[in-house]
Amino acid sequence: MHAPLLLRSLASAMPMNRRQLLALTCTPALTPSAAQAQGWAPERPIRMVVPFPPGGATDVWARMTAEGLQQRLGQPVVIDNRPGAGGMLGAEAVMRAAPDGYTLLFTITSLVQSPVVMRRFPYDPVEDFAPLGRLGSNANVWVVGPAVPAEVTTMEQFTSWGRGRELSFGSWANGSTGHAFGLMLAEEAGLRMAHVAYRGEAPGVQDLLAGNIHGGWHSIAAVGELIRAGRLRPLGSTGTRRLPSLPEVRMMREIGFSDRFAFEGFSGLLGPRGLPTPIIERYASTFAQMAQDAEVQRRLIAMDTFPGYLGPEDFRRFIAESLTRWREISERLGLQADG
Repeated sequence: MHAPLLLRSLASAMPMNRRQLLALTCTPALTPSAAQAQGWAPERPIRMVVPFPPGGATDVWARMTAEGLQQRLGQPVVIDNRPGAGGMLGAEAVMRAAPDGYTLLFTITSLVQSPVVMRRFPYDPVEDFAPLGRLGSNANVWVVGPAVPAEVTTMEQFTSWGRGRELSFGSWANGSTGHAFGLMLAEEAGLRMAHVAYRGEAPGVQDLLAGNIHGGWHSIAAVGELIRAGRLRPLGSTGTRRLPSLPEVRMMREIGFSDRFAFEGFSGLLGPRGLPTPIIERYASTFAQMAQDAEVQRRLIAMDTFPGYLGPEDFRRFIAESLTRWREISERLGLQADG
């Protein structure tokens, strides 16, 4: 439509003075980013990619987060489990997604660990994502199952029994915290332990229960009920605090192992790089409300996850620090795996 016709059409629709008409013809149409600057809210379901299969700790934390966001945003948050390559497949899918607020990533420390240990970086953990918030930190517990004699109930007994044997341990991915801690345990205790990498935490737990491997480092979210049922035995924990649900289980540093076992992993929410500021602000404020909710914190503590919310910029710095630290750990242990 030509400008004169547009003006006549507007004039016939409602009375306007000349200044109002000029303002209308001179004001540019709102671009999507300009519209978002006036406040963003999702208008359709949101996809939350989880780079591990259902049943593990990451999946449990992600579903808790999805539930909290859904309640506050008024739109469904759908979990999309995309396991593989130590969590890199799911992370890469989010990195390549449109930065429109409808694709998010809920992930853990493997975001920085897997690229380092696999010696390939399909993404930059710091620059290719928009951090929205850290949920908390967590420690892991070394558990053994039926492949280890029932009378072995302490870490000292396990290392004494295991010396001279060919042992195996599982983890949820090559280059994961569980992988590194297993190598550290073998190194410091003088054990020969082969590593078996699984596509997530749950499959490794199943093999442990079946007696196919001797032990593994796992989250309480994945093995807590099995410990309470007596099907798995906890022998030691990582981190700087004893696990609330297992106060009798000593930390590795208490047993006499090095401070390398004081490491605690993270879990948190990110979007693809390039998310407009209004979208980041909406998710960040909503995530903060959810993460600091008393009931959410109670549920986290029940899973031996330590609440530790961080906002977007602090979370970005934490990711960068974790990447630096994991590079050092990887080099020291000689961690390397095929992608």
